[in-house]
Amino acid sequence: MFNYDAAFREQIQQIKSEQRYRKFVNLKRVAGKFPFAYNGDEEITMWCINDYLGMSQHPEVLKAAQDSLNENGIGSGGTRNIGGNNSSIVQLEETIANLHGKDQALVFTSGYVSNEATLTSLAKIIPDVKFFSDELNHASIIAGIKNSGADKRVYKHLDMNDLEDQLSKEDINVPKIIVFESTYSMNGMVSPVREICALAKKYNAMTYIDEVHSVGLYGKRGAGIASMYGLGNKIDIIQGTLAKAYGVIGGYIAGNYHLIDSIRSVATGFIFTTSLPPVITDAANASIKHLQNSDEERKNHQESVALVKSELCKVGIKFVENNTHIIPIIIGDPDLTRKASELLLARHKIFIQYINFPTVAKKTERLRITPTPAHSKEMIKHLVEALLDVFKELNIK
Repeated sequence: MFNYDAAFREQIQQIKSEQRYRKFVNLKRVAGKFPFAYNGDEEITMWCINDYLGMSQHPEVLKAAQDSLNENGIGSGGTRNIGGNNSSIVQLEETIANLHGKDQALVFTSGYVSNEATLTSLAKIIPDVKFFSDELNHASIIAGIKNSGADKRVYKHLDMNDLEDQLSKEDINVPKIIVFESTYSMNGMVSPVREICALAKKYNAMTYIDEVHSVGLYGKRGAGIASMYGLGNKIDIIQGTLAKAYGVIGGYIAGNYHLIDSIRSVATGFIFTTSLPPVITDAANASIKHLQNSDEERKNHQESVALVKSELCKVGIKFVENNTHIIPIIIGDPDLTRKASELLLARHKIFIQYINFPTVAKKTERLRITPTPAHSKEMIKHLVEALLDVFKELNIK
């Protein structure tokens, strides 16, 4: 007889033997106390959160959610094909389309689902399409392309020579889609959007940009990196999230009318999933509109990021240099990275989740710091002193 439980235990043991087993800290966040949280009864400072601007606790966003909850109740009522197409989600899509200067937008339950469902659907809609994907693209992009069954080419990370070399080998008439992220979440590097758009035009390819770590943070009105470069109109499909800078949950795509309408009609990840409820979509709408009209959060965010980088440089703590808000400190050893994370929490009440394989390649394990506008100068000083102490304790060079 097959021992099912043994199979599960063996899998976990295998993961542990490879030093990539992860333990989660049981956190409780409290509205009005960002960026603090509670680990049991102990107050700690969050330094790795993707709620980049603290919008999950912004008064306007909370009020929109509270009002919506009282008006609409909790759930959405079903899929959008069966009773779940509420006016709130339609208004949110109109706001997103306006943000990106596109005809339409389509909201999904998460950024992962929006990538996976859209990329899979594009292969159904466009016969014999070929994807050209950056080698460090997110797991959701990889899954979408894989599940599509379409042919793919993987180009070296941010390497435009390699991308052009691969594009040039294909017939100009073969449909192609270049898929890339504007900002890569684990190294903070930014794609050369202008060069990618030029190659797409030269080789008759569509462009698909994942802006999840950029929307709300960069560009006019927070429309992202493509917008910051004045290239939003050169991108065919803009994919984003509501779960990071906007502080809520959900994903979306934006593009021209016929493109969005075809994805809406084909994507199983959209058709067969219960829609986001009004309490979420109203909160997301409020968050986007606030950041469209306010630069204060983005300005304070960049000042906080610059100060952390400056203070790390002063004491000789090396990090991956980039022009974004993501500060990766590569330790390169899974056990040391885990111990550093645990010691920061136990000794200094600082939470930075250790990141290991498969999120990042083996031997590039890291601590990923994401400053927010709410991190004060005193908090930044404490962070740097804590890192120095822990690195000395663990003999991390």
